[in-house]
Amino acid sequence: MKSALWPNVFKGWNKTESETVLTLKSVPVFKGFTDKEFSELEQLIHRRTYKPNEYVFKNQAPGEGMYIIVFGGVKISIGSRQGKEQVLAELTAGDFFGELALLGDEPRSASAIATDHSKLLGFFKPDLFSLLERNPVLGNKVLMNLAQVIGERLRKTNQLLVEAQTG
Repeated sequence: MKSALWPNVFKGWNKTESETVLTLKSVPVFKGFTDKEFSELEQLIHRRTYKPNEYVFKNQAPGEGMYIIVFGGVKISIGSRQGKEQVLAELTAGDFFGELALLGDEPRSASAIATDHSKLLGFFKPDLFSLLERNPVLGNKVLMNLAQVIGERLRKTNQLLVEAQTG
């Protein structure tokens, strides 16, 4: 099959949202945002790229904020790479992690390591505080959504613990 002489010039011609906003829309922490709010949030987001086996953060490092995977993969693990590693989660595009760091000053409880060439979005504690000062309504929307996400994760963890004890 021959390749076309010209690319499809109309592909994406009506695209109004950036890759960042499209990714953010899939994250429950930003649920219920208007287009204008997503536009404001986009200005605070940090873009990062990682190579396979590169640390996003290490266990016990200071927690600075949360990450959202645009593409690629990240594993969350404890232990070392010398055979004692325990993988807690394997995450892919659209997944997010590290959100507890937005609320407290505790160090990271696990390491996050890229498993593939990955592009991540970072939303950090200073960004949240800045948002709370400039736009308290939007900042509080983030906090309420964050509370719901953490509550849901806690319920699921409790359910897993009960199943492990009875199973």
